Amino acid sequence: MEKKSKSDTADVLASQSDIPQHVAVIMDGNGRWAKSRGLPRIAGHRKGVERVRDLVTVCVEKGIKHLTLFAFSSENWRRPAQEVQLLMELFLSALENEIKKLHKNNVCFRVIGDITRFGEKLISRIRQAERLTQGNQALTLTIAANYGGRWDIAQACAQLARRALNGEIDPATITEASLEPFLSLADAPEPDLFIRTGGEQRISNFLLWQLAYTEMYFTPVLWPDFDRVQFEHALVSFAGRQRRFGLTGDQIEAARHA
Repeated sequence: MEKKSKSDTADVLASQSDIPQHVAVIMDGNGRWAKSRGLPRIAGHRKGVERVRDLVTVCVEKGIKHLTLFAFSSENWRRPAQEVQLLMELFLSALENEIKKLHKNNVCFRVIGDITRFGEKLISRIRQAERLTQGNQALTLTIAANYGGRWDIAQACAQLARRALNGEIDPATITEASLEPFLSLADAPEPDLFIRTGGEQRISNFLLWQLAYTEMYFTPVLWPDFDRVQFEHALVSFAGRQRRFGLTGDQIEAARHA
């Protein structure tokens, strides 16, 4: 077994913090929230947009630098056509209503995923929002839309394969580090904390590569009810964990007191 060096331990210690630098969220439960109140499913999605606004505010306040939200998976196209259409319209209206506020609060907005299936108007609004906010530094808000973790890895492999075919790299030298620059979140640190609301305990094809060492937090609270207090619970849970990245707890504690 490969022995961990002092620098390996130092890298792990450097990553330890009570506040995560990158939080990733699956916002589950909008439809069930609406159904329990006798409302159409889209009402739950509209309420969910309010929670996104609240979460962004808390992240900025606490100095969390990256927030990645799973808004629409590549599997969500299987939902009823009317619901998909309403979701696209909600995405568009949320962009038009919120992007200036995000920009004013120094939030960088971007979208990852294959957005080519979206309408021309929505694609245009997404690109405008990205250009407007690209220099902001308080928080990077990333929306995963028509995104899937397997798609992300496959498209990264395709880009790497093209480099190999063009003679730019030797296939024999390819490592994990060779692939990472082509992933959708290549310019962001891997998530420290993953949150899924709504009671399900799976990652549902979200950031499959990036969640390898992420701390998981599952809650039965439906997304429209996941307010500041609920987010604080998740952060307290995260702060109480020891992240070892393959090291032992004794190694971490010894390095802390060295």
